[in-house]
Amino acid sequence: MVALVTGSAGLIGAESVRFFADKGLDVVGIDNDMRAYFFGPEASTDWSRDRLQHEIAGYQHKSIDIRDFKALEKVFFHHGTAIDLVLHAAAQPSHDWAAREPLTDFTVNANGTLNLLELTRQHCPEAVFIFTSTNKVYGDTPNRLPLVELETRWEISDEHPYFECGIDESMSIDATLHSLFGASKIAADVLVQEYGRYFGLKTACFRGGCLTGPGHAGAELHGFLAYLAKCALTGQRYTVFGYQGKQVRDNIHSHDLVNAFWHFFQEPRIAEVYNIGGGRYANCSMLEAINMVQEMTGREFNWIYSESSRLGDHMWWVSDISRFEAHYPDWQFEHKISDIMQAVIDGQAQRLGT
Repeated sequence: MVALVTGSAGLIGAESVRFFADKGLDVVGIDNDMRAYFFGPEASTDWSRDRLQHEIAGYQHKSIDIRDFKALEKVFFHHGTAIDLVLHAAAQPSHDWAAREPLTDFTVNANGTLNLLELTRQHCPEAVFIFTSTNKVYGDTPNRLPLVELETRWEISDEHPYFECGIDESMSIDATLHSLFGASKIAADVLVQEYGRYFGLKTACFRGGCLTGPGHAGAELHGFLAYLAKCALTGQRYTVFGYQGKQVRDNIHSHDLVNAFWHFFQEPRIAEVYNIGGGRYANCSMLEAINMVQEMTGREFNWIYSESSRLGDHMWWVSDISRFEAHYPDWQFEHKISDIMQAVIDGQAQRLGT
């Protein structure tokens, strides 16, 4: 059994490599460290790739750009129907960065996904195809929800249907400001669904909130908690953009997410879409995250506030994960928000040597 993991040195990719290797699959990773191109050398995942190659017996790493169809084709041709899983975690992940190079963003996120889908269809059509999508496919529609300003966070009105569980998959993706990143991920998301419905591939889009964990490199434009922890440990100044710092994010530990992937892989469905994140179980506002990181590190956090919010940013996002839980009732969270924050701090401290 072969699992092919794209973005294999990144946060979710590396967690997936370890998880599926531990389950007995032979893992082939595809990652050409474009994160360093996107966010600079400090965001490189070379350290993660090195760890995987030293720690995971039999792990095969391929430095391939997912836009390169012919290079990918060689991998698919070599393994053929032995590929039981294609876990697609490679992406340009920042909506701020996407506006700098729209062509790069779209070709990585949309064309790269199309390449992988088509090669799956041609060479291993019985494989399960899992795509790490994003809640940014909903654009800024969540900002039109009836939000209430509290002392440390925005919160949805307790009279709204989303109050109890969060935002479900019925939210429209139309007539909204997505950011170019959101648009490229929508294209990929819809392709993954269509290859399921049209060709019968076993596909799923996991529309993530904030995905995090100790393996996150953390950069200003991507990796909310990881970059927060890095700044806390180094004293580097952090900028909070808009909404009084009360914008709310749900956060899911990378292990909990990959465990959800595993459950889907065991009992796959066709053209599924799941909102996935910390939900009501694990979420925090920017201000609450700052308070947490100060308490856990024992250091005063160096931050400033900018009135300019990021284009298309969410004021409040909490994922309703009840659809996934209904399909896979044996899956459950293992990491609450304080556990996640501590794990992220520990991961950053280890790499920084502090």
